[in-house]
Amino acid sequence: MYAQSIKAAKSESSSEIQIPMKAEYWKSDTATTEFTTYKNTKVIKGKNGSAFQVFLKNHNFSNGTIEFDVELSGMGFPGINFRMSEDHKNGENFYIRSFGAVKPETRTTLQYAALMDGMSIWDLTDEYQAGATIYQNKWNHVKLVISGKQMRVYINDMTKPALIVPELEGGRNSGGISLSGNVIYANFTVKPNATEGLSPESGYIVTTGDTRYLRDWMVAPVKDFPFGREIKFSLPSMYGKLTTSELPDSNTKWSPIKAEARGIVNLTRIYGLKENDARRLTWLKTTIESDKDQEKILNFGFNDEVWLFLNGQIIYVDKNYFGTPVQKSPEGRCTIENAIIKLPLRKGKNEIMIALANYFYGWGIIARLGDTDGIKR
Repeated sequence: MYAQSIKAAKSESSSEIQIPMKAEYWKSDTATTEFTTYKNTKVIKGKNGSAFQVFLKNHNFSNGTIEFDVELSGMGFPGINFRMSEDHKNGENFYIRSFGAVKPETRTTLQYAALMDGMSIWDLTDEYQAGATIYQNKWNHVKLVISGKQMRVYINDMTKPALIVPELEGGRNSGGISLSGNVIYANFTVKPNATEGLSPESGYIVTTGDTRYLRDWMVAPVKDFPFGREIKFSLPSMYGKLTTSELPDSNTKWSPIKAEARGIVNLTRIYGLKENDARRLTWLKTTIESDKDQEKILNFGFNDEVWLFLNGQIIYVDKNYFGTPVQKSPEGRCTIENAIIKLPLRKGKNEIMIALANYFYGWGIIARLGDTDGIKR
């Protein structure tokens, strides 16, 4: 019956599928979700101001155009997930930050982030934010054009995209759709394979050919690292009691990991989510070869805590806790702006080894040399 209804809902003039905002088309929680009429339009909204999430039934989305109207009626992060896995843990996520009126110049209004193991990696995806004209107490029209690796998002102004994503990072080609937030949704349509000429290949990413980025790393197995613990490493001591070290040794098992197109070494992709704010730790290492003794600048980003060693010596320790005074710019995200570190390189091979702890959302690093003069990797 559902398939027949969807077929009947198709526009006679195009392949557009109009998805009715009725309970039989969406999987929902009746305690939080209401299907009703609002402003003479069939809508989905939160019951008694509740936040909610609804899942489109019996629809597998791959490429095409998705459009809908949304009225921002509450505080939160209303948005859409698409190409979702059956367990709803992996896919792509686009949302609006809804915390009252915003100016079009506010860069953090829109966000794209991949879903990995049930978690949005928004704090590893600073590049994919944008401003837009967002209306309060009236409909906002949203259009997503999705083709292979690329996506363009239009908000209210359909003449130019507000957000361009050159490479979707969820790693899935197709899957389900959901809507969420403390908002009101209406007029949901899907146009399968209507991609407006957008190439399915990855678009231009400025970091791709930048040889300053450290891209080839080795990573150690992850382990639990409860709060209160610190890395032990050798320090100068008058009494010889500070020589204990937890740095990896010859028994440590290493696996290769490469930075992704934006330069991020994304550990979330391989280690997934650990619930209940569980703090975990892993080690990363790479080698830089210098043709002489020299000092290099390393622009460095990380989430959430780091201990950085060069040739076995500690040279940098820091924390990047979102929502605290010690969070790094911008707002606790992992970006190349987090830190500037001086590397005293010696002639020959130099080993960078990093202990990285995380408990909050995305987990990763990004590292870029100030220049590559006299450097071989």
